[in-house]
Amino acid sequence: MRLDGVLFFPVTPFDPDGALAEPILARHVAQGVAAGAGGVFTACGTGEFNALGPDEYTRVVSTAVKATAGRVPVFAGAGGPLPTARSLARAAAAEGADGLLLMPPYLVTGPATGLARYVREVAQAVDLPVIVYQRGTARFTPEAVAELAAQVPNVIGFKDGLGDFDLLQRIILTVRATTDKNFTFFNGLPTAELTVPAYRGLGVNLYSSAVFAFSPEISLAFYKAVTGGDEVLTQRLLTEFYLPLVRLRDLVPGYAVSLVKAAVRMRGLDVGGVRAPLVDPSPEHLRTLERLVNTGLEIAGT
Repeated sequence: MRLDGVLFFPVTPFDPDGALAEPILARHVAQGVAAGAGGVFTACGTGEFNALGPDEYTRVVSTAVKATAGRVPVFAGAGGPLPTARSLARAAAAEGADGLLLMPPYLVTGPATGLARYVREVAQAVDLPVIVYQRGTARFTPEAVAELAAQVPNVIGFKDGLGDFDLLQRIILTVRATTDKNFTFFNGLPTAELTVPAYRGLGVNLYSSAVFAFSPEISLAFYKAVTGGDEVLTQRLLTEFYLPLVRLRDLVPGYAVSLVKAAVRMRGLDVGGVRAPLVDPSPEHLRTLERLVNTGLEIAGT
């Protein structure tokens, strides 16, 4: 399975009563695929994986798979306590997902050997390809990642959400020296575009784009600029759109999700608000967000 282009992480819509809004999710996913997404990652961080019940999770994955209709791969988030992660992995497989993004275990911080065991046990529960997400409490050693890449057939990739470039370089070199497996590395930092040039310097070209969820126009303009060598447009988007967006994001914990969902609403799709413990943006921050989105669209030429 080959992932390419801009990876789309849809939000999870809720109706005015706070219930899952499947028709709106289907529309959101279908619009993103039609706009040119290279893959759909549903029920992941931007999709409030942390806030979904087991039944809701299954419905989210099922809706995304049906809306995508086989046009691009669909990866589903999984994680949390080991039994939960295995159960969700099996549910995603049953609903037709093409792979899993395996997020950190709940709360606890274990050694790299324990993290590798966690990945191994979830991966063994299904036949789906698994991408490991390094973030938060899940910090791997080069040896642990190399072992997983070489010994667990369906562990196919590693998504970095730490931004520790020294560690990531050592992981990449160790994996490459250990196995000739086609193993893929991803930039998984929040608002990943800001660090795309740095990751590309390590040979890591794939990245997750939360911006794509509310503005494929801006996201694709950046992707075409950075991959096509248009330094002027790349720097303008980074300086005038992505950098201010990151500054706004960093004002309140959880805004990496809340701002994205608010921007989707601004663009005309009523996906509702976020669930606790996240909070929706304040009126002042919404005004700033609107100005930024308009700026980004103007730079992108739309």
